[in-house]
Amino acid sequence: MSVLKDSKGLLSFVLHAHLPFVRHPEYEKFLEEQWLFEAISETYLPLLRTFRNMESKGVDFKLTMSFSSTLTEMLIDTILQDRFLEHLKSMIELAEKEVVRTKSNPAENKVALLYQKLHMDNLYDFKTRYNKNITQGFKYFFNKGNLLLITSAATHAFLPNFSEYPEVVRAQIVTAIDSFRRVFSVRPEGIWLPECGYYPGLESILKESGLKFYISSSHGVMYSETLPEKGVFAPVQCSNGVAVFPRERGSGNDVWSPTNGYPGDIVYREFYRDIGFDLPIDYIRPYIQHDDIRVNTGFKYYAITGSEDKKIYDFKKAEKKISEHVDNFLYHRGQTANKVRKIFSDRPVHFTCPYDAELFGHWWFEGPSFLEQLLTKVASGHDFLCCTPLEYLAEYPDNQEIKPNYSSWGENGYSQVWLDGSNDWIYRHLFKVVEKMIELTERYPDATGLKRRALNQAAREVLLSQASDWPFIMKTGTSVPYATKRVKTHIHNFHKIYDSLCENMVKTEWLTKLEKKDNIFKDINYLVFQKM
Repeated sequence: MSVLKDSKGLLSFVLHAHLPFVRHPEYEKFLEEQWLFEAISETYLPLLRTFRNMESKGVDFKLTMSFSSTLTEMLIDTILQDRFLEHLKSMIELAEKEVVRTKSNPAENKVALLYQKLHMDNLYDFKTRYNKNITQGFKYFFNKGNLLLITSAATHAFLPNFSEYPEVVRAQIVTAIDSFRRVFSVRPEGIWLPECGYYPGLESILKESGLKFYISSSHGVMYSETLPEKGVFAPVQCSNGVAVFPRERGSGNDVWSPTNGYPGDIVYREFYRDIGFDLPIDYIRPYIQHDDIRVNTGFKYYAITGSEDKKIYDFKKAEKKISEHVDNFLYHRGQTANKVRKIFSDRPVHFTCPYDAELFGHWWFEGPSFLEQLLTKVASGHDFLCCTPLEYLAEYPDNQEIKPNYSSWGENGYSQVWLDGSNDWIYRHLFKVVEKMIELTERYPDATGLKRRALNQAAREVLLSQASDWPFIMKTGTSVPYATKRVKTHIHNFHKIYDSLCENMVKTEWLTKLEKKDNIFKDINYLVFQKM
């Protein structure tokens, strides 16, 4: 790894893949399951093709991806795998209709053919290449050394809001590690804290769990009591040795900014114009939800354009722009590195570049191509090198010790997204079920049989109620009834189990149905909630 020392700068790209656990076998079709289908179709399978493209060219790329347990548990679920396969077949049928419908308009027809190929490729990859389990694709590139896989909290709870209950934080992290090992056959060494949410003391549980580093917001490091000597351009470490990799905001703004970021360029594909809303309901009815609820289909024909008079999307123009943006990204990092090197010169300038994985492909259609061109250019002899956080720590194990600050990467940098007037009502209920769950571990320290099954299911319901997605949805005003119902349902399920245990009357049939529905964390042990 001594080659790292010779570079102008180091880039650590970290993509965070997460979705809440949405699985409803009791319904034939369920609207919110589309979140998973869109992410697989538009982000995860295209990213895997990007990795294979680079592999075929001999590109030794380096990338880090974190996977939340809720996402990976869905990716390996046979019911959801089969439903996604049906979704793909439906999209291929729609693509065939679109090729016919747009035949008289050559520009639109090119886009329709693009989508037809996308879905045909997705079908082949999902069904034939990965046998419906795409986690195997990511595991392959991990084993090759191109991809570092790390974890997140079990149900993506915003951990600072549970800081008064260390049992919750431990349960979230330990359960996530166990799930990660079951899916990827390896123990994770790093973690993406949900929403980059950190509070002082969290590192103790990370250390106990064998995690060596976490990704932080920039101000979580910059606002620490001790000024970081290298700013955000090198990791720091907590007093117990857990490393902290702070986000470099410039690289984030270039790719993510809603006003100046690359995805907003006028030649890129427009996300918000979709035939699910533009075409007659009779035409799209077979490809949307019941009750004629219009949804995005992924068939989008327009470029952003910059005006109401939208132009038809031209992927060749977009490809040219991607190349320009790759050069611009590296130029900006080079300019920054030149300035920073005047402050310290004992090691290369390091840029931690964290993004939501779904930005690449779903929100930004050209994102996977941008990533491929960027990683290829860096690997082909550029002044910069890409490395994973673990590779950096192997070369530079000694880093400045600081006390990180309470922080997140949410709006305004702290907790207001997950704790405000729209969602604060949930916490008194969440805290109460936590207290009762801890009580159950004390009352039943060595349960067996039906009682143990009930206790394990109670632990699942507690974890599922804590997902950061539910207060986030309430705050942003999207799918609020669903998020509200999910919180209330998991809390209700827990109380029903609690009361049944107290009365020594657990109903096997009801419990079995619940186990089949909320079947996440197959090997969970309810004692993970034991009092600390």
